Amino acid sequence: MATDYDAPRRSESDEIAEDSLEELKARRNEAQSAAVDVDESESAENFELPGADLSGEELTVKVLPKQADEFTCSRCFLVHHRSRLASQRDGQYVCRDCAF
Repeated sequence: MATDYDAPRRSESDEIAEDSLEELKARRNEAQSAAVDVDESESAENFELPGADLSGEELTVKVLPKQADEFTCSRCFLVHHRSRLASQRDGQYVCRDCAF
């Protein structure tokens, strides 16, 4: 088939502008995903609200006191191993993460 290179080119936007309303509606319906919407109330049941009554809950993790080779960072207040110690000034320890 011969191609006329002198004819004006048509872009997709030109083709869409000329499509009928029914064709555009059909394309929109095809483009929509088939995913089912999730009920928000079901997913909200898994989250604990701040201030919720947790008096009946028990710890499932064994909590150990701070060991002799650990320190508490004076900036982030996390307990680190002494290998993470970056500086110590006036009894205040700073971890490597907070030193920068």
